[in-house]
Amino acid sequence: MCGIVGGIAERNIVPVLLEGLRRLEYRGYDSSGVAVLDAGHTIQRTRALGKIKNLAEKIDLNPQTLSGTIGIAHTRWATHGVPAENNAHPHICNNQVAVVHNGIIENYQALKQQQLAAGYRFTSETDTEVVAHALHESLQHLIDAKDHTSHLLLNAVKNAIQQFEGAYALGVVSIHDPDTLVAARKGSPLVIGVGIGEYFIASDVSALLPVTQSFIFLEEGDVAEIKRSSLVVYDSAGNQVERPVKESSVSMHSIELGDHRHYMHKEIFEQPQAVVDTLEGRITQEHVLVSSFGYEAEALFSEIEQVQIIACGTSFHAGLVAKYWFEDIVGLPCMVEVASEYRYRNPVVRNHTLFVTISQSGETADTLAALQKIKQVRKNATGQSLPTLTICNVPESSLTRESDLTFLTQAGPEIGVASTKAFTTQLVGLSLLVTALGKSLGRMSEAQERRIVLGLQKLPGLIKNALSHEDEIKSIANEFADKTSALFLGRGTMYPIAMEGALKLKEISYIHAEAYPAGELKHGPLALIDEHMPVIAIAPHDDLLEKLKSNLQEVKARGGKMIVFEDEVASVGSGEGFDVVKATSNVGRITAPIVFNIPLQLLSYHVALTKGTDVDQPRNLAKSVTVE
Repeated sequence: MCGIVGGIAERNIVPVLLEGLRRLEYRGYDSSGVAVLDAGHTIQRTRALGKIKNLAEKIDLNPQTLSGTIGIAHTRWATHGVPAENNAHPHICNNQVAVVHNGIIENYQALKQQQLAAGYRFTSETDTEVVAHALHESLQHLIDAKDHTSHLLLNAVKNAIQQFEGAYALGVVSIHDPDTLVAARKGSPLVIGVGIGEYFIASDVSALLPVTQSFIFLEEGDVAEIKRSSLVVYDSAGNQVERPVKESSVSMHSIELGDHRHYMHKEIFEQPQAVVDTLEGRITQEHVLVSSFGYEAEALFSEIEQVQIIACGTSFHAGLVAKYWFEDIVGLPCMVEVASEYRYRNPVVRNHTLFVTISQSGETADTLAALQKIKQVRKNATGQSLPTLTICNVPESSLTRESDLTFLTQAGPEIGVASTKAFTTQLVGLSLLVTALGKSLGRMSEAQERRIVLGLQKLPGLIKNALSHEDEIKSIANEFADKTSALFLGRGTMYPIAMEGALKLKEISYIHAEAYPAGELKHGPLALIDEHMPVIAIAPHDDLLEKLKSNLQEVKARGGKMIVFEDEVASVGSGEGFDVVKATSNVGRITAPIVFNIPLQLLSYHVALTKGTDVDQPRNLAKSVTVE
């Protein structure tokens, strides 16, 4: 949610900032802007509404106006204030200080009233403008006190952030300290890219891969003073600290579009390899390695009596699938809850509960807050801490640092806003967790474990087979050209897969879609069924197949149009009113939901093409939700 790029170098920084914004556009794309200090130490700024190409075109009209060796840039996803040029970052106060900000300043209204009373003028509707004014006021106090040290901007930022409640990642420059870029983070991610005689900041390493592979990941509460010749980091207590420089394993090639029309399409077809990468080193020919979850995992898992999963959106759906697995396969109670609700409840959590968070980015604000809350509440109440595990795709994310155990999904960068390969690899990770816990607790036989491992080994091939049905699915998608609603049906583990399919269709085609357990049709949804309402059903060859067939006959009897994704031997749909895709065969309880999700992803993608919507950057949405 929103993207930051900044830098200080000997060269003109503007091309670096623009390229960084292009690589972060998936995080926000309603407006963008760049501010630099020019050769005369004056702040020059250009902002534009819409996507990064609009900003680049505006800069190209007069490139000499915007040139400098130190600067900051931002691509926005609106939270406070409508998408408009005056609301775009960077924000400037009195032509003396410029700031870019990710996150939300929760007490901005109170600060705004104070600043208005002090004579500050507001030109935007954003919470970020109070940050700019607070920085200016702090700078002015230091200047008036004749505090003209080499740390002027650093000290101003340190003082100003004491006023802020909420979350922020900040990049700041000022005419009063023209050789310094200051970065600060609390509750929102920020990294520093280390070059040769130059430094950069960004919300995500992908923004900086063209200029460096070396990164410092700022910790919660850190403030960094960055000059061309030096970098100093201070922790939340104001102490100078050393943060390690790490080499990123992400390559530029992995985030290029290649021969695909959209990132979503590319990422759908990357799923067989993503599964291979996620399984590598985690299984043998017959066994799941419990140590895949950390060297302490076996000892911790042997004490577990129940599982609590916390997640949002697509990750929440992955958790719902896992609930069936935990309870059906290993008899372990499992609760799954939306993080945004959990963090504001007073949940009762028993001893010996494994607290699992799931997030693609590892920076999902509600999920991170829920984890922090349960750790603090538990510590205060009992003096004990619950074992915590995160299933995540980003190794240096906040969730991985906060959790006792970490399982990295190895999906690689996911640029499309609608999650595809991250979801699939989360399910793979959860299947390994179910097996590892079952083994550690003595609730899974070696024969069961072998069956699961064999199924997972077959999974990349099963996904490839599902992908081979793209042309059939594309043809079906054409039928959605005039549709405004759709109903998804599934039973058992296919119910959360139906929920995920409905979410994908909503996200990228803007068609209203709902998911129901198929057995609930007669309890209300049948009232919606007519020839204009497509009904998408998922039909694996399992114990609930005959029940599902009866449910679909209820739809057929009311003139509904049915699209059925079925196992080759299921034989659910035939005749008028049925479009049938035999998506797979020979899938088990673990692999079935993973495989049946693939054609639903393709359906959503091709419906979006039919509708002419923006597949990778759907309206009103951003990839990483780092604010409430």
